[in-house]
Amino acid sequence: MVLAWNILLPLGILIARFYKVPDLKSWPRQLDCKRWWRGHIALQSCGIGIMTLGVLMTFDRGVIGTNLALLHHAIGWCLVSLGWLQVLGGVLRGSKGGPTADILRGDHYDMTGRRILFEYLHKFVGWLTVPLIWAATSTGLWMLNAPRWMAVVLAVWWVGLIVCFVWLQSAGYCIDTYQAIWGPDPAHPGNAREPIGWGVRRLAAPRTRENQGE
Repeated sequence: MVLAWNILLPLGILIARFYKVPDLKSWPRQLDCKRWWRGHIALQSCGIGIMTLGVLMTFDRGVIGTNLALLHHAIGWCLVSLGWLQVLGGVLRGSKGGPTADILRGDHYDMTGRRILFEYLHKFVGWLTVPLIWAATSTGLWMLNAPRWMAVVLAVWWVGLIVCFVWLQSAGYCIDTYQAIWGPDPAHPGNAREPIGWGVRRLAAPRTRENQGE
C-alpha cells in the first residue's frame, strides 16, 4: 500500500499535470506528446494493481480492536473505492476524436457533457485522495508500531513531491490538456471553453513574422 499510494500514484499525478508539454519552446509546432499519457497509465495501472494485491493479502485478516484501527480501515476502504472509481471513469470517459483521428467528432475533441463530467470528477477524486493517503499511511504506521525511519523517509519523500509540484506549477508547466493535444486554433471547439481544474493555464499562440506585419 505504501508503494502504491505514496510512490506510484502520486508520481502518476505529477506526470499527468505537468508533462503534457515537456518543451514549451516546441509548442505548438509539436502537439499531442503521448509520453505523459503512457507514463500516467503505466504508473496508475501498476499502483492500482499493487493496491488490489495488498487488499487481497490483508482481506479479512485484520482485527478492528481500537478506534485507530477502525479509522484506518474506513480510510483504507475509501481509498480503494476511489482508486477503482478512477479506473471506471477512465474506461467510460468517451472517445477522443480530433483532426488526427479516423473520426473528427469525439467526446474529448467536442468537449461533450460526458467528457466535461469525467474531467471534473477525475480531477476532484484525484485531489481528494491526497489527504486520505496521508491519513491512511500515518494511522497504519502508528497502528503497526512501524520503525520511525519509515515515517521519516515518507515525510521527506512527500516534502520532495510538494517542492517539485510548487516549482513546476510556478514555472507554468500545468498546461490545458486540450491545447496540449490540438493547439490554440479557435477552430477547435474545446478552445471556446475555459480549462477545467485549478491552476491550469492556456498558452498564447506564438507570434510569427506574418502576424507581426513583417
